[in-house]
Formats: sequence, structure tokens, C-alpha cells
Amino acid sequence: MNTFGTILRLTTFGESHGKALGGVIDGCPAGLKLDMEYIQSETDRRRPGQSKIASQRKERDKVELLSGHVNMITTGAPLAFIILNEDIRSQDYSEIEQIFRPSHADYTFYQKYQIRDAKGGGRASARETVSRVVAGAIAKLLLKQALPQVEIHAWVAGIGELYDPLLPNDFTLHGMFCQAVHSPNPTFAKEAYHYIDTLRKEGDSIGGIIRCVMRGIPPGLGEPVFGKLHTMLGAAMLSIPAVKGFEYGSGFEGTRMKGSAHNDIFFRGENGEIRTQTNYSGGIQGGISNGESIYFRVAFKPTATILRPQYSIDIAGSPAVLSPKGRHDPCVVPRAVPIVEAMAAWVIADAFLLQRTSRM
Repeated sequence: MNTFGTILRLTTFGESHGKALGGVIDGCPAGLKLDMEYIQSETDRRRPGQSKIASQRKERDKVELLSGHVNMITTGAPLAFIILNEDIRSQDYSEIEQIFRPSHADYTFYQKYQIRDAKGGGRASARETVSRVVAGAIAKLLLKQALPQVEIHAWVAGIGELYDPLLPNDFTLHGMFCQAVHSPNPTFAKEAYHYIDTLRKEGDSIGGIIRCVMRGIPPGLGEPVFGKLHTMLGAAMLSIPAVKGFEYGSGFEGTRMKGSAHNDIFFRGENGEIRTQTNYSGGIQGGISNGESIYFRVAFKPTATILRPQYSIDIAGSPAVLSPKGRHDPCVVPRAVPIVEAMAAWVIADAFLLQRTSRM
């Protein structure tokens, strides 16, 4: 299960400390104009080593397209790309070859395959997501050409007990945007940065929440039963490493409301379009987009690797003490923002292409 999508399909490959990572995109329509500067800029947003509160692994994450285009115009053939790993320190992981790290995939991968790649977590490493961001950038280019009104924006809405009250309708890219924390709120960004940096110095970690809003999504996207739009968004988000929760629209807060308050009342807009007075549905009803903004939240757990000794078990089942080394994010949330956007863009682009097959 290394492939995601229905019409637009992404297959990723590679390991954290292997020679390279990459992907193959199948189903991308011919005639899409590719913009390598944009694709690289999106990839750079999740690149490690950009601040003290991120992993200090130094990777350029240079994207190279291998096939599927002529003069940067897609041909309809599989679009393949590769990102070489450059800053590998496999020796940092020699201690864990025989020890299962708490809350990592070491134990479960070993039980499934009876072999595991201990260097950086191998395939289970969050470094795998660089391929998703490359593919997401291409999905954004597809949407820009087919549905130019679509906007997809994600930002950090919470770090530990720190919470940014900014609501989806209020989000704007205008003004200051803290890239280190991926937040449009300078006050929250400053507090979150200091908090993460303090935990980094203590050898600990923290989790948080990412909000995402998608505007300009046309009504009619999504399938009514097993391919509901929110189902595909949930599957996309929950496939991201460290994600523990997903909710869209009113989410769990909606359980506290009465139906008379929660129902989104229809009305006709100024241009004759059908709108809703409120948007507790989160832009999706019956699994299909209704034309209102789609918004959701994604919860991330604290980084499992902390630079403190921890008790564990080795492969033989004997007690062991783990003293991790290496370069790790004390909080994965800021670098996950472009990943959330990428997966959201992929779901919408796939749903758009699928919708084109639903009508004569």
C-alpha cells in the first residue's frame, strides 16, 4: 500500500537513509504546464535544518523530474521524480538495531516483516513525506490550471497547551507569517517558538494541531458512499506520520449543539449561487462538497524520539535502556504544514478528475 489516489495516483518509494526518495505519478492529464521553481519552493517549505527548532539534518531536497514531460509539459505518461539523500549519518542509529524505540514503528514493522531498517526508521520515517510534498505541488499546479479559484492554506493552530484562536474564515496570508512555526499570528508564533526551543534543550518533545481551509472548491466533488470527500481527506491526513486525529467542520464540538442550531440554512447568493448561512458542515454534505469552504483540523503527537534515556525491550525480549542520538524535530508540527496542504491538494485534484468521469 504505497499508492494513494483513484484517478490521480501517487506511488512513493525510498527510505530515510537510503540513496534516494521519490515518486511516480500516474493519471496526471497531458498538457499540464510544470513549474519547477514552484515545485522546489513547496518542497523547501518542509526541508529540515531551517531553524533551531527543526531537525538539523542538512538536505537540499533537490527535486529532479525523470519522465512524463516534454519541455515541462506533461505528456500523460507516468511522471517520475527523485530526491537524493545527501546528509546521512547511519551510525547514529547503530544502538537501536536491536532495541525497539518507544512509540515508534520498530516493533510493529519487525512483527510484520521479521526484518526492519533501523537507520532513521527506514520506510516509516517522516522523511518519506518529501515525496508527498513534491506530488502535492504538482496537484496544486493542476488545480491552478483547472480550478484557478481554489485556495488551500494550512497553519499551526496549537502547540501543546498553547492555542491560536484564529478561525478558518479569518485566515489570510497578508502580513507577517512566521516560517519557523508556520503561523500567521506573531504573538502565538513567538510563544510557540520559545516553548519548542525550551523543550529541545531539555531533550523532550511536544505535539500540536494544524488547521487547514480550502476555499473555492466547486460543489459536487466526492463520492456518496465509500469515497466520501471527508473520508478521503481523513485517510490522507491519518496516513501522515505522527497524526493521531482528524476532524472536519464542527467536528466533536458539534456534538454539543442542537440540530436547530447546527443545520446550515440554504439561501441564494448575490450571483444566484446557492449558499449556506453557516458552515458547520465544513463544506461537505453527504460526502460531497457543497461549494462552501472546507476546513479541518489535524492532531499530531509529540515526536517519539527524545534525547533522554528510556527503558525498552530488545529483539530478544530482554530489558534495555535506549539513549537515542541523531537529529530529530522536537516538534514535527511546523514542518508538517506543507505536508497537510499537499495531501489536501492531492485529494481535491483526484476528486476533480474523478468528477469529470461522472457525467456525460
